[in-house]
Amino acid sequence: MPKVRDRRTFHRHAAEDHLTAGLGAAKYIEPPLLTRAPGGRDRCGPGLGTRSRRSGRGKQERHYQLLSELQALCKGCPVPCQQRLSYTILSDLALALIDGTVFEIVQGLLEIQHLTEKNLYNHGLKLQRSTVLKQEMFHRHKEAQQSCKPHNLPVLKAAQQRELEAVEQRIREEQRLMDEKIVLELDQKVVDQQSTLEKAGVSGFYITTNPQELTLQMNLLELIRKLQQKESQPEKAFS
Repeated sequence: MPKVRDRRTFHRHAAEDHLTAGLGAAKYIEPPLLTRAPGGRDRCGPGLGTRSRRSGRGKQERHYQLLSELQALCKGCPVPCQQRLSYTILSDLALALIDGTVFEIVQGLLEIQHLTEKNLYNHGLKLQRSTVLKQEMFHRHKEAQQSCKPHNLPVLKAAQQRELEAVEQRIREEQRLMDEKIVLELDQKVVDQQSTLEKAGVSGFYITTNPQELTLQMNLLELIRKLQQKESQPEKAFS
């Protein structure tokens, strides 16, 4: 009897033979996915093992290539960061970058970040326009005072002062709300980036507010971005 490779397959076919043929002992039936090679040896299709080994070697070579490039880029980081970017961290990062998915994720996160920054910049422009309106109101008040009759001037100045204080209060409130909005949105973007990259299996990324860990994550992102730019550059033709 050939050697049983799968105990569950053996028992299943044994039960089927017993029910259909009424035999006291079950016969072994070859699993359907296996084919019989000359000389009675089993094989799993032509060249499957060879292709698997070649694929493994290709991934290993790609890993070494990415690791070497990351180590070279790491030399441009600040010394404290270099000390924290250990071989293990860079090796794990290189493994995560092999299939290119992390490059796409980082690119998407950067696009979202740029869009957020653009929106915040537009809000800043609105605050600048409020300041311009305040300056225009100041000049308007001055012109009104010049054309005002002397006995009405105290009343006019009092009204103008109330208007000026109201505008200044509104600008301060808008600035406060804008500052809070910027902090909240940027904090949320950081959390989104940390969570997304952690789920993608990128070493060093998890949700944290620790300044040292945030600095490390920023440097890791910068390494990924620089490596992505380097990878996207066309190879120079030999002259």
